[in-house]
Amino acid sequence: MSVYLADLAIINALGSGKAEVLENLLRGDQSGMQPCGPLLTGRFGVVGRVTQAMSKLSEEFAEFDCRNNQLLVAAAAQIEGAVNDLKSTCGAHRIAVLVGTSTSGIAAAETALIALRESGHMPAAYHYRQQEIGTAAEFLARYLGIDGPRYTISTACSSSAKALGSAERLLDANLCDAVVVGGCDSLCELTINGFDALEAMSDKICNPFSANRDGINIGEGAALFLMTRTEAPIRLAGVGESSDAYHVSAPEPSGKGAELAIRAALAAADAEPRQIAYVNLHGTATIKNDEMESRVIDRVFGPDMPCSSTKSQIGHTLGAAGAQEVGLCWLLLNESNTRRRLPQHLWDHEADRGLPSIGLTGEDAQWRRGLFMSNSFAFGGSNVSVVLGRS
Repeated sequence: MSVYLADLAIINALGSGKAEVLENLLRGDQSGMQPCGPLLTGRFGVVGRVTQAMSKLSEEFAEFDCRNNQLLVAAAAQIEGAVNDLKSTCGAHRIAVLVGTSTSGIAAAETALIALRESGHMPAAYHYRQQEIGTAAEFLARYLGIDGPRYTISTACSSSAKALGSAERLLDANLCDAVVVGGCDSLCELTINGFDALEAMSDKICNPFSANRDGINIGEGAALFLMTRTEAPIRLAGVGESSDAYHVSAPEPSGKGAELAIRAALAAADAEPRQIAYVNLHGTATIKNDEMESRVIDRVFGPDMPCSSTKSQIGHTLGAAGAQEVGLCWLLLNESNTRRRLPQHLWDHEADRGLPSIGLTGEDAQWRRGLFMSNSFAFGGSNVSVVLGRS
């Protein structure tokens, strides 16, 4: 059974909506990468921030009102008409909602706890559901008036990529006729300071695969797809998953878990490595991730595969990263990318001589075959690879 990604809603540090995000991606825009801090250590960092103003949720959804869900609404508004069309054709009970997230509304709890410390009272507007991980999908389903299956996936940085695989299985099992699927994460002090405590944060825009790489930039955003069986220009060709459980935060050095996911995605897509035109790398700009990933890419695809990390433009959006970066691939494959351009890999061009040479994209890179791959490698060894193709 073929499954299609009929539409995309996206908001991140590059902007809001398909046209703005694609334009800014291709022109190498990094204006959404902004300084943050001081952190608890006194250090500073850089984050990928959504600059569009968010609106409070209506009174009906007050118990869900947090930045994470506001970002979901900003994205959902871009496809609400298409969702309503689906509701009229297949029924609200035959549409599922799957959301990947890792932070949910933790920032709302941080604000509430500060108020508690200063005044002795939690704010009247605060509700625990604003921060509860599992309410992302429940809120979105209620907001869109969808009555089908809904659940949230939280497996760190692979969350929303795994949501795509789960959505495909729901359609395969005929548990629904369409799925609103994607991911959302928002900036919060807990996460930023947590990565800083791991000494994984860079105080500059991140520099993936460089000899000078020194850590990640956290980002925020939301990306949602309409997944259906109805033929559309972009299809979900295959999803591969693995769980190597090597370490709570470090990747397995040889990349064998990542390679299992990549090869499983290729098998699901009935594709050979040579058929892939572009790989969106996980590319966090940490020492260990980039070392592992470059070895896997060289082993599976060889040194000439066009590939890049987009995290120096949107940051690492954590639980939303899989959907965000599959979304960028969707935009690149879409007919609106008339020149079939690929995003330039933005870095200082100082190669790490200890890493295999891989085909990091330059300024004028273009794709020639309509089959892309996007990789997400999470804490705990949760690895997901997604293959998209033009129909």
